[in-house]
Amino acid sequence: MNPHSTPDNQGAAGSEPLPGQDLWARAASGAPNAAKPAAAGWERDVLERLVFATVNEQRSARRWRIFWRFVWVSLIVAGLWWMGRDSASSATSGPHTAVVDIKGAIAGDANASAEFVIAAMRSAMEDPGSRALVLLINSPGGSPVQAGMINDEIVRLKAQYQKPIYAVVEETCASAAYYIAAAADEIFVDKASIVGSIGVLMDGFGFTGTMEKLGVERRLLTAGANKGMLDPFSPLEEGQRAHAQTMLNQIHQQFIDVVRAGRGERLKENADTFSGLFWTGQQAVELGLADKFGTLDSVARDVVQAEEVIDYTRSENMAERFAKRFGAAIGGGAVDAMHGMLPAIR
Repeated sequence: MNPHSTPDNQGAAGSEPLPGQDLWARAASGAPNAAKPAAAGWERDVLERLVFATVNEQRSARRWRIFWRFVWVSLIVAGLWWMGRDSASSATSGPHTAVVDIKGAIAGDANASAEFVIAAMRSAMEDPGSRALVLLINSPGGSPVQAGMINDEIVRLKAQYQKPIYAVVEETCASAAYYIAAAADEIFVDKASIVGSIGVLMDGFGFTGTMEKLGVERRLLTAGANKGMLDPFSPLEEGQRAHAQTMLNQIHQQFIDVVRAGRGERLKENADTFSGLFWTGQQAVELGLADKFGTLDSVARDVVQAEEVIDYTRSENMAERFAKRFGAAIGGGAVDAMHGMLPAIR
């Protein structure tokens, strides 16, 4: 025994690792490390609380972002709707000439639809300050259904409000557009305007010959002998052709009756009047399809004698476009594709 050794030295010497001893096993069994699991559990608990607090804070911030975005979108849509309202809705006017535009194709999904035109005409005729309504027309035609609805409403509004309704033609007033104009009290044109085309057509394509050359077989299953009528990939049967022609003739006769009722004795009928031909404005006046030469300003000044012109035209505003695109665009492609397969009636 070393005389210089002390208990402290012995303890220190006893704590020194022996040669070949497993240090990891010694650390795991040593008394100084006994408190480390408790310390580690405390740190983990704190970290978990911090993580959960951060997650909750992010969720709350995300909810508020969504809320404020919704508020801003609502405000923008409301603002656009306010700016796009009909100009006549807030107008308090004196004596004036009311005008409603009928421009472009006449169709249910266009600005020149029966929905928009009729709503605008009603607003114009209801206004006590309007002395007359001018339909400013520049259209090649379109749907006979939409045109018929507008024509019927013109007749009704004239009887109800006892105000004249005039049609002023700019470039073109053909087919369904003339269907509308025929109900007006007078039709004013430019000498070079295009007027007429009193007829009906149904057009489409047939691909049967092309399919045979390409070796393509059409497989069409129907329940009903005529369910596949006018299918462009199937031959057109004579009975189906006759049926379609009967429909066209009936719609054409409706068109003729409307023109005769609207123009009365002013119309100078001949063999070409209802053949689908169109004429210049000068010829139209000679044939009784139009009455005089004139513009919107000249009619307001000289005929209505109310030079102030107020536009009542209703059109789809930005908010309505946004709503339609957001809500209906998903299925619009499929619907348009199906419509593209059908013949058009104009």
